Order: sequence, then structure tokens, then C-alpha cells
Amino acid sequence: MSWQPRKTTLTRYGGWLPANPAVHKSFIQHLAQRSATAHRTRATHTEPVAKFQAAINADPEMVNLWSQIFLQASPENKITSFDQLLYHMDIIVVAPPKFHVAKDDEGNVIGEPIGVPMYLIFDLLSNTGAAYDLFRKPAFNTAMKDLLDAWGLYLTSPDSNKTLTEEEEGWFSPVALESLEANGRGNFNATYVCPDPDAVNRGFTSWDHFFTREIQPGVRPVHFPENKTLIHSACESTVYRIQTDVKDHDQFWLKGQAYSVYDMLYRDNIAQSFVGGTVYQAFLSPQDYHRWRSPIDGTITRAEIVPGTYYAVLPDAGAEVGDPDLQPGDPHGALIRSQAWLTLSSTRAIIYIQSDNPDIGLVAFIAVGMAEVSTCTISVQKGQKVSTGDELGMFHFGGSSHALIFGPQAKVTFADHVKVDQHLKVNSIIAQVSKA
Repeated sequence: MSWQPRKTTLTRYGGWLPANPAVHKSFIQHLAQRSATAHRTRATHTEPVAKFQAAINADPEMVNLWSQIFLQASPENKITSFDQLLYHMDIIVVAPPKFHVAKDDEGNVIGEPIGVPMYLIFDLLSNTGAAYDLFRKPAFNTAMKDLLDAWGLYLTSPDSNKTLTEEEEGWFSPVALESLEANGRGNFNATYVCPDPDAVNRGFTSWDHFFTREIQPGVRPVHFPENKTLIHSACESTVYRIQTDVKDHDQFWLKGQAYSVYDMLYRDNIAQSFVGGTVYQAFLSPQDYHRWRSPIDGTITRAEIVPGTYYAVLPDAGAEVGDPDLQPGDPHGALIRSQAWLTLSSTRAIIYIQSDNPDIGLVAFIAVGMAEVSTCTISVQKGQKVSTGDELGMFHFGGSSHALIFGPQAKVTFADHVKVDQHLKVNSIIAQVSKA
């Protein structure tokens, strides 16, 4: 029997890792085959990769840490040197993500989206002690930001829509459309605003245009907008964690990551307003709608983007017993298992909304730019009034994570359907706040 993805639920790794390991393996092998000649002949790197290489080589400590990463990486890692990694990156930064087609161990053709290709080559490398040291260095993240910005600029170009086709590895092939419409997202043309619904590429002029697509009016309605005690989902996303009585400062260990609101809010004194409160966190897959919507009615009191890391994770011993997708000890996916920590380490947008309902009070929305999803665009400004469902901003390409933080005065009761690993539509009701 051929391998089949689950139809009823998203995996915990939400499209960041292919649900079928054969797709991941095939993707890395495909990169190795395509880059082999360039690697062997020492071909000139693309401009963004050459700039990244120069920044690394200018710092002996970063050069040494890269060497240590390849020594420490698990045996499953098939990228064996910094040079080989660079040639893989050359291929990625001049091409849009595609729906990768592979064969499983029985020879059956399978396909899954590769929405975050750069993350896939960093995945096992990041789960090392040396990478934890290197990927948190400001100089490394400056170099990585320059490279990702160059790739992001390409993804706004007309050339980047070449994977928006009905061909085997195109995003509008039958198998790819099934993935985009899975988990109740709805028919693509009926769900999203398509500039030219009858065209193969639906009229999207670039990969970024496709990725930041808007939803059709009325498709994701705000239910009971007159009820100001309700909290609505700010993103189309899968529930990751809910924690109450959060601390201003907390330690992060390899297990049981706790939230530290002082660090989440970029070490701002406003964090005191949220000590003892509640954090709700959920993450987006590459197939999800990537614009953020206001969870409440209120006024924007502040909105800012703060710098951080891109591929740093908390290294661990692999998936734990009970992981729904990976075998115990599987080293893949440390980034997803580090999501609580990423709320204080990654590049992110922070938007504060003062609710019209005093029982809710001040709410902090954090859009966490995980991996190559480093570009957060804020659509609101200080003093602006927003209603539930109004756009706050968006992510560009890939997938990502977000969090809502409520103060201790907000007595938040989450709906029964809000459970870890449950996929929720944007604007759906997630909680209710009662009077203190």
C-alpha cells in the first residue's frame, strides 16, 4: 500500500517537515545532485551566497563553529561541509519553493510542499550545541538577514511565479491543490482572492503575491462581533501551547520550556502588565493564510519589529515518546519543538492592542518570524482603532508562529475545541473573557 498523508489533521510539524520522510530525503538528494558539478568545479557562488560566505570567513570563531556543527550533527545529516551547504544555498535563493515530488521506498510517487527549503537544509545542523552558539551571534544573523532579504526580493519578481503551474511540481497541480485545500481550508478559488481565477497561476504575479494572498470577503467571518467578551483567532494556525500564570523572567531548559514575558516583549518594562497572565501560541504551515487579524476590538497603542535569530533552536535529544509524527529520538524538527523559546529569540513583530472591553485590557500580539520567514510587515499604527478581524500585518513566504498575551486581570476561558495540535481558522472564536 502506498503511503498516504493524514486527511483529518495537520501534523505537529505543520508542513515545516514533510510528513513523509521519503520526501525530505529525496529533497536533500536532489539538491546534492544539482549542486555536485558546481561543488566539484568550485563554481562561483551567487551574489547573496558569496556575501554570506565572506561574512562567515571574516570571523575565525564563526568558521570554527561551522566546523564543529558538522562534527556534532546526527548521522542522518547528509550535508557534510560548509562548502557543500553553500552550493545547496545557491540553488535555493534563485528559485521559488515548489511542491516536491518524490518516490517512497516502494517506488510510489508522492508529493509534498517544500515551503521552507532553507530550513530543511538547516534542520539537523541547527540541533547541535555549536549551532546554538553560532546561530545566536549577531554577526551571523546580520549575514543571514542579508541573504534572506535577497531571496525575498527575488520572490517578488515575475520569474518567481514559475512554480505556480499545474505541472507535476507546481502549486496548482491536483496533488498540490489537495494539500492547499486540506483540513477544511476550502476550495482555493472560492477561499482566496485570485486576480485571474481562470488562469493557471490564478493571476498571481510572483511567489510572494501567491503566498500573501488575501481571503475572499465572508469566507472567514467574525462570529458574534457584538459580543465584546470573545477572543478570536489572529491567524490560521495550529495550537501549540497555552500557559497561565506566566513569569516576568524564567529559565529555558531542554524540556518544559516556560514563557518569559520580559524577554518575549524585547525586555520592555511593559512586560510587567502581563506578569501572571496567559499566553496562547499557535503556528502556521506553509499552506496556511499568512495575514494576521485582530483578535479583539480596540486601539493600537504600539507596533514594532524587533531583531532576533533565524535558525537558532534549543538543541535536544530528539522527539519525545508520544510525538504524533516522529519516532522517539528522531533529531529532526528541533525548531518546532523550540517554539516557546523562539518567542523571545526570533525576529518578530509585536503589536499592543488596548481592548475596548476593560475586562480584557491590554493584549500583546507577537508574530514570530521562524527560519526564512523573517519578514514581518505591520499594517497598523499607533492610535489606530481596530475591530475584530481587521488586518494587523502579514508574514512573507514559509510558515511561522504567533502568540497572544493577556494580563492577569483577564479571566480567559478557552473553548473546548482549542486543543494542542488542533488546526483553527483565522477569525474563529478561541476564548471568552469573564469579569474578574
